[in-house]
Amino acid sequence: MSLGFYVDLQRCIGCRTCQVACKDRRDLQSAGPRPRRVDSFECGTYPDVSLFHLALSCNHCDEPACVAGCPTAALHKADDGTVQYDADRCVVCRNCMTVCPYGAPQHDEDANLIAKCDACKALRDAGRNPVCVDACPMRAIEFGELDELRAAHGGDLTSELPVLPSADVTHPNLLLRPSAGALREDFREVTL
Repeated sequence: MSLGFYVDLQRCIGCRTCQVACKDRRDLQSAGPRPRRVDSFECGTYPDVSLFHLALSCNHCDEPACVAGCPTAALHKADDGTVQYDADRCVVCRNCMTVCPYGAPQHDEDANLIAKCDACKALRDAGRNPVCVDACPMRAIEFGELDELRAAHGGDLTSELPVLPSADVTHPNLLLRPSAGALREDFREVTL
């Protein structure tokens, strides 16, 4: 079983509703960690310019660097294939933050713990979607079995973009429908 996220970059408008919903569900302060984050990028020079937004969280990788790098097994692969965090085992060494190429584990200074996406395990156990999925007004995010997501959304999906680390490192369970701008090499992150 390979559960993961599908994100349609052609539909994402960068509104950050998914990011806010995730922080709200986890009762995280606005300036604190962002387990689901939306970053914006511009490409090109006038008149050939474009802008794209990328909503990312933990990619629940097949070979997660954070799990391999955690000395206490606080980060572990659950039976459903997601990467879960056990705060009781965590010594907050932050090694997971250092080794994750996607920057998914983040330090919550208020709680002195690691914050990361758990794919809303409690909601999924209750038969519901992760909060980011239901919050997205553009329906650009889905979560489920990767084979089912591929079948539903076609063959032009990827987990490789110039703005992301190579998927060969951790084999992320992430399917992206890229926008034209997301495929360009001349990207620059912008703050909106």
